Amino acid sequence: MNLGSFLLRRLLMAIPMVIGILFVTFMLVRIGSLDPVGLLAGPTATQAEFDMIRRNLGLDEPLWRQFTIYVGNVLQGDLGRSWLSNRAVLTDILERSVASLELLFWGVGLGALIGIPIGLKAAFRPNGTFDQVSRIGSLLGFSIPTYWLGLVMLFVFFYLLRWAPPGMGRMSLMISPPDFITGSYLIDGLLQAEWRAARSAFSHLVLPVICMAIISAAPIIKHTRAIALEVMTSDAVRYARACGLPRRTVRRMVMRNSATPVITFVGTELTGLVGTLSLIEYVFAWGGVGQYGLNAIVRGDFTAVQGYVLALALFSVIVFLVVDVVVHLIEPRAGRA
Repeated sequence: MNLGSFLLRRLLMAIPMVIGILFVTFMLVRIGSLDPVGLLAGPTATQAEFDMIRRNLGLDEPLWRQFTIYVGNVLQGDLGRSWLSNRAVLTDILERSVASLELLFWGVGLGALIGIPIGLKAAFRPNGTFDQVSRIGSLLGFSIPTYWLGLVMLFVFFYLLRWAPPGMGRMSLMISPPDFITGSYLIDGLLQAEWRAARSAFSHLVLPVICMAIISAAPIIKHTRAIALEVMTSDAVRYARACGLPRRTVRRMVMRNSATPVITFVGTELTGLVGTLSLIEYVFAWGGVGQYGLNAIVRGDFTAVQGYVLALALFSVIVFLVVDVVVHLIEPRAGRA
């Protein structure tokens, strides 16, 4: 199967999933216990004001009609307006997306750089000292609550040691951000030789990225070890050992055959850590999409919640599509399944 047909097939498979997510999210936010009309009108509003707000928001229409209108607006790129901030939800999400992507990819990338080599080394010497230590470390990474880890790191490295800046955003309030190029303060500062801004952005990135790396490295270590152990028991590797091939050659075979499932798992991990990202953004006041969505859920801003969930669904589709393309290029036979 050529790459174009492969991409078209994957995109067609993603359309029903996105529509299903739209429908489920639409229904969940409307059968919840919070009443957006009451939140907007306030405790002193009259019944006439309640009816006017409900009519202006289109909440007096049947559910099927509301869903049809919503899907039509989404197809036109209109995710609605936030009921609390009165700003376009799409604008809010786009403005915050770079901050979230920066934190997510740096954190998961660092976690993968740490977790994959550790998992492979542990698999090459199972039940040894290094394997036992790595499994304990992975278990600790699984067990630590995300918000607790962020708060402890702030307490230790900011409050006690004064090594890190306070968790109050992506850059010091005393420094002007660089001109917009990519949206990343660190990259934009480096591109424009704004060294003071770049240093401030980097210092604010360190703690949240380390938190994301710790949380993402734990499952990567565990699954990489399990995948490599399974590959090592395959007939191909056992035959290579029986033929007397050098250990280095056998290890290269194991790493080559483990690449596809490891890449697939890291892609899955990338989409699965969005909830974790929301908590880290909240602790460090990062101002990304995760914090935006969490605030919308807490405050009952249902239009923003719908846009947030749709953005996560599209992000997941894009990540899985990229992973499928990479796997297809590495192992073309996988696309035939």
